Amino acid sequence: MTANEDFLAHEVLRSRIAQLLINEAIREKTFRVPVHLAMGHEAIAVAVANVRAPRDQVLLSHRNIHYQLAFGASLKSLYDEYALLPSGLAGGQLGSMNLSNPAAGILYTSSVLGNNLPVAAGVALAEQSKDSDAVTFVVTGDGAMEEGSFYETLLMLRSQNSRCIILVENNEWSLATQISERRCPIDVASITKGFDIAYLRLRGNDVPRYVDALQALRQEVLDRRYPAVVEVDLKSLGDWRMPNPDFPDGKYINYHAGLAPEASLSDWPTLRDDEWDPVHVLLESKNAAALRAWAPSAIAKMRSELA
Repeated sequence: MTANEDFLAHEVLRSRIAQLLINEAIREKTFRVPVHLAMGHEAIAVAVANVRAPRDQVLLSHRNIHYQLAFGASLKSLYDEYALLPSGLAGGQLGSMNLSNPAAGILYTSSVLGNNLPVAAGVALAEQSKDSDAVTFVVTGDGAMEEGSFYETLLMLRSQNSRCIILVENNEWSLATQISERRCPIDVASITKGFDIAYLRLRGNDVPRYVDALQALRQEVLDRRYPAVVEVDLKSLGDWRMPNPDFPDGKYINYHAGLAPEASLSDWPTLRDDEWDPVHVLLESKNAAALRAWAPSAIAKMRSELA
């Protein structure tokens, strides 16, 4: 594992630990706003943060905690923001679902489904008018793909040849309903082909590989002066079973917001033992033993931030 890969691994672990500590605070009803955790989404956020150039702008959605952490926000600043305290990341003014951080490159965040897509098209067009070498990144999900703004944004970006990368975090859920339970599949690769837009699919939560792939795509977007869509297959971890008379063992639910009831912090904070958990993937790295040794001290240090 190179020094850079070591840094990426530590960032994934830091994000998971922070979210599990936030989850503990949600359990204790500490916050005054709903919080959407993103355990299982850490790899792509860390990769984007390490690919973004200084002039690049990032626009986020209601589920943004993993990007806030990857872009340098401290656990304490997020904790206080969710508690609406003046010491929060945005002075307690934005809460969770609209939390932006322009100083770190997070220009805009929207709690409205699909709203950040057309805003990103405008940002990308503005950068294009400056003839800058910036790329606009906008993060959305498989639920927002059902909105008209997704298709309109693709049309606008391609028509203007804007340098923008749309990241679709595909966790196969919308609210507490599986996508397959309520609509037909959406073939993003075919849609982007129809618009003549670059397409990349990522899976496996291998952060160094994600970084390499996104760096190459970002350069392609700059060189060819057109947009791209990245579909990232992932799972939002912390699932549980809701009591339901039609299901003897309860109905399986992938929580949307608030408490992840069965997720808890341990010395090695994995939530699944397969490739769907970015923290578990770190066990396959050459530096797994060192990461295991580092985790308890990191947990203790982050706990002390909140003391």
